[in-house]
Amino acid sequence: MITDQQRKELMYQMLLIRRFEEKILEMFAFNKLAGSMFHVCIGEEAVAAGVCANLRPTDQITSTHRGHGHFIAKGGDLNLMMAELFGKETGYCKGKGGSMHIADISLGHLGANGIVGGGFAIAAGAALANTIQENDKVTVCFFGDGAANEGLFHEALNAAGVWKLPIVYVCENNMYALSTPFEKASAVVDIYKRAESYGFEGIKADGMDVISVSEAAHYAIEKARNGGGPTLLECKTYRFFGHSRSDASVYRSKEEENEYKARCPVLTFSSKLLEENILTQEELDEWEREIEIRLLEAIDFADSSPYPPVSSIYEDIYA
Repeated sequence: MITDQQRKELMYQMLLIRRFEEKILEMFAFNKLAGSMFHVCIGEEAVAAGVCANLRPTDQITSTHRGHGHFIAKGGDLNLMMAELFGKETGYCKGKGGSMHIADISLGHLGANGIVGGGFAIAAGAALANTIQENDKVTVCFFGDGAANEGLFHEALNAAGVWKLPIVYVCENNMYALSTPFEKASAVVDIYKRAESYGFEGIKADGMDVISVSEAAHYAIEKARNGGGPTLLECKTYRFFGHSRSDASVYRSKEEENEYKARCPVLTFSSKLLEENILTQEELDEWEREIEIRLLEAIDFADSSPYPPVSSIYEDIYA
């Protein structure tokens, strides 16, 4: 049972992710960010918020190229995140990881990954280590629908099934691998059904509904923590913008985009909480002011931070 307080916390988390991503787009327009590829998760906030709300600080996640929301929901520091995206030395990875490779092991965040499907084996390895160490940590591996057709998907999920690892594979199915509709790339369009092939359970959630995601994630995470093995959780969601800022998204119809935007997880959930008197308009307005202040502080921190020195170019390199 999700309490009213937990509902408010989910709402705040989604709002924070949404405003952060909007601010990133603004900073990109002002040429403040390091690099040319940024993938925002606007429209997909319910998945990150709903899943991570059920994790303990010691639990682990692996993330994707569209991973800002995962990092925020796992407790990331906005100042250090912004500095990393600005390419500054004070960032989480000293400005060298950037948007697609941000990480913080102390948070249980094992890293975003610019390689499609790159987190599958990392998450399985972490879960195997937790099994060997006999701790109660759970690992969550976020991935997209496009990654579900990578070979490593099958290898990692098969290993997770054989070893009954304490892991939850969370597919953020936004229906397009860049511009390719998933139904044109897979004979089976329900990704969660693939879990049966690996000997464990697959379930689905409405990725536009944070409560649906949170309830499904709670079930899967607690099952993993209590020795029940892995779960494949598919969350049907939608990105409101193109794959990246260079993608005009001309392959999607305006009717489809408008249909999903009408189901915006942030707007629909805030409206529901207001209607049920769980949240007041005054509280929501105060959250907006607070988040804006936090984001402006993060931008000031990143703007005033130094770039990593040229002398450090060969430091922190691993192979």
